[in-house]
Amino acid sequence: MQAVLSDIFGAAECAVLCEAALNLQFEDGRKTAGAAARRVKDNLQAAPGPETEAVLAKVRAGLTAHPLFAALAYPRGFARMIVSRTQGGGRYGDHVDNALMSGARSDLSFTLFLSEPDSYDGGELTISDRLEERQFKLSRGEALLYPSTTLHRVEPVTRGSRIVVVGWITSHVRHAEQREILFDLWQAMSQAQTRDDDAQYQLLARSRSNLLRMWAE
Repeated sequence: MQAVLSDIFGAAECAVLCEAALNLQFEDGRKTAGAAARRVKDNLQAAPGPETEAVLAKVRAGLTAHPLFAALAYPRGFARMIVSRTQGGGRYGDHVDNALMSGARSDLSFTLFLSEPDSYDGGELTISDRLEERQFKLSRGEALLYPSTTLHRVEPVTRGSRIVVVGWITSHVRHAEQREILFDLWQAMSQAQTRDDDAQYQLLARSRSNLLRMWAE
């Protein structure tokens, strides 16, 4: 299941984060790519260091505090995160994310857009399945969350610069279909709470908690 996360940061907070990411030192992204990815990857990646880690720490905190992220991902930890910059015709061809990132299983991936969409041409995140392709070019500060098993690519950036934070999450709930059931129950609980239907809310909450107890690792 794919989901767009909005309101992760306030406007001023987002502006500061974007400026900090823009000023990072970048290096060839192929340095950290595997053999298969190296053939289709043409972008830049923020070099390790305290400035990069400060940006990533801010993003981790923002996502962790976001209620929709928690309800969708059940995060056990962030396997890996990077700041990526694509420009000058750079792209990232069709690929599936590695199953293991820094020794941790990657269950979900996210792309947090830090560039305004009208500041660059191209750069859409294209998600493919057996029936169709969907393209995402989100507003600054919005993130797309999607299963790490998804075939996807970044279209060539022909004008301007596309800066994003990309990350991989290890979930307490390994299987996507189980996370989707838990999310449906979370939504039903929210609706019951809106209607002040406490009996229905408690029944749904008990079912969700017990399923989570069965499935969580």
